[in-house]
Amino acid sequence: MTRIPFDIVGFDLDGTLIDTSGDLAAAVNYALGRLGRAPFPAEAIHPFVGKGARVMLERALAASGGYGEAELEEGLPVLLDYYEQNLAIHSVPYPGLIEAMDRLAAGGVKLAICTNKAERFAIPLMRQLGLSDRFASIVGGDTVGVAKPDPAPIREMIARAGGGRAIFLGDTINDIAGARNAGIPPVAVSFGFLDGPVENLEADAVIHHFDELVPLLERWPG
Repeated sequence: MTRIPFDIVGFDLDGTLIDTSGDLAAAVNYALGRLGRAPFPAEAIHPFVGKGARVMLERALAASGGYGEAELEEGLPVLLDYYEQNLAIHSVPYPGLIEAMDRLAAGGVKLAICTNKAERFAIPLMRQLGLSDRFASIVGGDTVGVAKPDPAPIREMIARAGGGRAIFLGDTINDIAGARNAGIPPVAVSFGFLDGPVENLEADAVIHHFDELVPLLERWPG
């Protein structure tokens, strides 16, 4: 394996490491049902995902006939409580991830997570999937009081992983801008919860499958 010129490879969680759309869809549909709304097919909820639970529910309510602030405030805690109890029923790592992580770890690269998902969801999710021990740090959207695209959580992720040269992978503009704001290169994944063409994110590179990650990093200018 060619040496990778990074000490840390950081990842967003939802839509980057893990396809959480099935469990998020179930939580949305549960909240909609409690509000007297009809459920959506899981694939119809996919475009609602990617900007946090509140925006996800706003989009679902808007698509199911509109809403007022009272409905949103009633439905959001229902959605979050259900999701907290059902984090890893349908959620799975994206294809090729485990193999890529194995290769990075074998090369002495530390892995880390910076997500806008709250710690109460992110840490138990990774633990339930049996993956938490693979990461040197897991920083959530509430860990340092601000979320991406603010650079502070990505910097905290790097510090908690021991410091060094880092690169960051994500699927939204918050990820790409957060990495740039933190002064590290961003890589976009095309298989996540994108709300437009991946090229619009203007990342330094794009991968379409995790099989491409290690070769990309091996070619990265040192």
